[in-house]
Amino acid sequence: MRPVSVWQWSLWGLLLCLLCSSCLGSPSPSTAPEKRAGSQGLRFRLAGFPRKPFEGRVEIQRAGEWGTICDDDFTLQAAHVLCRELGFTEATGWTHSAKYGPGTGRIWLDNLSCSGTEQSVTECASRGWGNSDCTHDEDAGVICKDERLPGFSDSNVIEARVRLKGGAHPGEGRVEVLKAGTWGTVCDRKWDLQAASVVCRELGFGSAREALSGARMGQGMGAIHLSEVRCSGQEPSLWKCPHRNITAEDCSHSQDAGVRCNLPYTGVETKIRLSGGRSRHEGRVEVQTGGPGSLRWGLICGDDWGTLEAMVACRQLGLGYANHGLQETWYWDSGNVTEVVMSGVHCTGTELSLDQCAHHGTHVACKRTGSHFTAGVICSETASDLLLHSALVQESAYIEDRPLHMLYCAAEENCLASSARSADWPYGHRRLLRFSSQIHNLGRADFRPKAGRHSWVWHECHGHYHSMDIFTHYDILTPNGTKVAEGHKASFCLEDTECQEDVSKRYECANFGEQGITVGCWDLYRHDIDCQWIDITDVKPGNYVLQVVINPNFEVAESDFTNNAMKCNCKYDGHRIWVHNCHIGDAFSEEANRRFERYPGQTSNQII
Repeated sequence: MRPVSVWQWSLWGLLLCLLCSSCLGSPSPSTAPEKRAGSQGLRFRLAGFPRKPFEGRVEIQRAGEWGTICDDDFTLQAAHVLCRELGFTEATGWTHSAKYGPGTGRIWLDNLSCSGTEQSVTECASRGWGNSDCTHDEDAGVICKDERLPGFSDSNVIEARVRLKGGAHPGEGRVEVLKAGTWGTVCDRKWDLQAASVVCRELGFGSAREALSGARMGQGMGAIHLSEVRCSGQEPSLWKCPHRNITAEDCSHSQDAGVRCNLPYTGVETKIRLSGGRSRHEGRVEVQTGGPGSLRWGLICGDDWGTLEAMVACRQLGLGYANHGLQETWYWDSGNVTEVVMSGVHCTGTELSLDQCAHHGTHVACKRTGSHFTAGVICSETASDLLLHSALVQESAYIEDRPLHMLYCAAEENCLASSARSADWPYGHRRLLRFSSQIHNLGRADFRPKAGRHSWVWHECHGHYHSMDIFTHYDILTPNGTKVAEGHKASFCLEDTECQEDVSKRYECANFGEQGITVGCWDLYRHDIDCQWIDITDVKPGNYVLQVVINPNFEVAESDFTNNAMKCNCKYDGHRIWVHNCHIGDAFSEEANRRFERYPGQTSNQII
């Protein structure tokens, strides 16, 4: 599993139409950073969902009022000009029909016509400022090349540097802001609807429907950047509101602020329903297909249906998260609907509806036919959220040369690299990179193994049952992502090692006890226990990335999968290893992540 990009903002967005393909034959755009007088007085920004820092709905501020651009006659040449206005070298594509969600306010430009060489959008032909017959469902967006103009001053550009995490529905979540390249939360002291509305508009939504306090969207981890935020409601960014910088004793993550934004009506929930379940939160999934006059309800093939697909279905239904994605639903009565109308469904988990996921189209092909083997879901308004304590990994990492005669149990559980099979047992040793792994549940529901107790596996060496064969991946990667170490902990027993002061332990591995991680508790795998390592015997000296990924196969639903990966820079000289810069995969800004990836290594004990 590759870590999810930091700039995938949240697990979903307003996916209202397909991305337009890039035009061909456009002139080579100019890269001159200077601005002509025509651009003075205008400000530009990218907004909407889902997007990265170099793409989004184009918005222009003129005479103090923000507005959008209509997609009528919009071309890649116009996108080149606008990307340069935003400080990028050129455009790689553009979008139509409010791909990043509809904006609000004025539509400043319509029938925009550019050659692509203009220094300012004011030099392009149009119907004139504010003269448009469009609606915001026709708002244009751009996709810029992720390369900044040399010497460009972005004083005319406002970037939304805010995101929502952990929400069950689009447009809701825990508020996180970017400071000094690191994401952090906002304390809920004096948090109100005005401040929440600033966040919603900054993300390209309408006003806020609700300002949430008390970590209603789950607790964050790491820094708390802001406290006592006071907004009038008109500010372009949360950072423009008066606020207090936070200190350690001021606030805790149990006070993390959240929002629920007002969203435009899309009607996606009318094209899906559940049948046969014991409650409205579970059942066999039925979808509506066909065009006007030929609409019909049908079932979804259960082949390869999993947690990510179930997450999208529950979101489309407005029922929150997915507890389970089921490939067999013979125990639920399908009523009169027996036809399978969709197969090959594969989702990333961020889609707003199932028809936005990849699937076979009109051609239906199932490995197992019949209505008994169709897709089902069990939805829930709450979910767990696991995070790894990255600082502990960095603090506890070390190398051990462990004799082979002490590794028979580890070999039995496949905790060593494959080359260990040809070793001269019991002589010799394996070189192990050891570290502690402390996994917190900061969500709003307990993390429980997918498999029931009847299918847990007894491990004689460790003296307890393992409830998950694949719970965490430990890997050593080259800078380009190639895996160079394969021996690591294979299966796990989940329990509450420690909890916050006001939380009681519920899960324990001993005596065939219930397994899981309670909200507010953590499961600690100490560096000195068996198999808590990566076998680096065959790894050559060099610069590497240590990566730990929790719940890599999405076997158990979580409110947020983007924070499941942890990465560290490491330097191995054949005798010693230096591990540093450990962080959760989505904790840094895009620029900070690029610096991480360009890590040049170490000279002696000095970090470069």
